[in-house]
Amino acid sequence: MNALTKPPVVHWIDVGAVTDIPRRGARRVPGPNGDVAIFRTGDGAVFALMDACPHKGGPLSQGIVHGAAVTCPLHSWTIDLASGEPTGADRGKGCTPVVPLEVRDGRLLLGLPMAAVDG
Repeated sequence: MNALTKPPVVHWIDVGAVTDIPRRGARRVPGPNGDVAIFRTGDGAVFALMDACPHKGGPLSQGIVHGAAVTCPLHSWTIDLASGEPTGADRGKGCTPVVPLEVRDGRLLLGLPMAAVDG
C-alpha cells in the first residue's frame, strides 16, 4: 500500500525579470540548499535546475543551452532542462533536481520548500 504524502509547501521568491536572462543563456541564483541555475531557451521557455551536473557536479549555469537542453562545461553531458535527466548515452546515470519555477507578469518566481526558507 502506498502512503499518502502531502506535497511540500513551497515559498515563491522573485529572482528577477525573464528578460534578465538572455535567450539560450542562464543565470545562477544562490539557494538554501545550493545554487540554482535558471535557463532560458531560444524560444523563450524558462527552466530551473540545481546548478550541478549529475556526473561530476559541473556548473550547468556555465554550459551551452541548445534546444531544451544544456551541455555541461566539464565533460559534455547533455541534460534535459524539463526533467534534469541526462540524454543520449548517459541516460539513466543520475539526475539533476528540477526546481519549481513560475513566470508571473514577466517576473521569475523560484519555488523553495518552506522548511528551507524558514530553516
